Amino acid sequence: MSVSADTLRLHLRYTAWASRRLVEAASQLSEEELTRDFRHADKSVLGTLVHVFAADRVWLGRIQGNVPARFIDLERDMKMSVLESDWPALHERWMKWADGQSDESVRGSFHYRDLKGNAYSSPVWQTILHVVNHGTHHRGQVSAMLRAMGHAPPAVDLIAFYRQLNSGS
Repeated sequence: MSVSADTLRLHLRYTAWASRRLVEAASQLSEEELTRDFRHADKSVLGTLVHVFAADRVWLGRIQGNVPARFIDLERDMKMSVLESDWPALHERWMKWADGQSDESVRGSFHYRDLKGNAYSSPVWQTILHVVNHGTHHRGQVSAMLRAMGHAPPAVDLIAFYRQLNSGS
């Protein structure tokens, strides 16, 4: 099975849209709320959003053969200002890369190493769907954190994105 390059571009647009909506919601939080420890892997709203941002950056680096030296630069990345400026710029780089892809190229595989140095080869289309799904998983966690603090999270479901596209807004 494989999917078209157009479908992958659409889903990359979705992940950028959904991430932007959550960053906007998170920007309304107090510093205490933003960094509140929910006792899970990435601890807080900020930590979870930074985790997704860093993973998006690493995967683009892998696909382009230019992997960042670190997964997260704690001193630099753990700031809302980075999520507000660098993440949209990263999504633009993803879209620029995706615009150069064809149905044939996304069916091809690429070679990369994980963060432990293990070598892998994966079809491009599977990797893109992984990137989108990974973001969706963690955006759900952030939405739950927002609810736990008494905030209504923005709609970030795929169907909400499709509805917005279909309405022309």
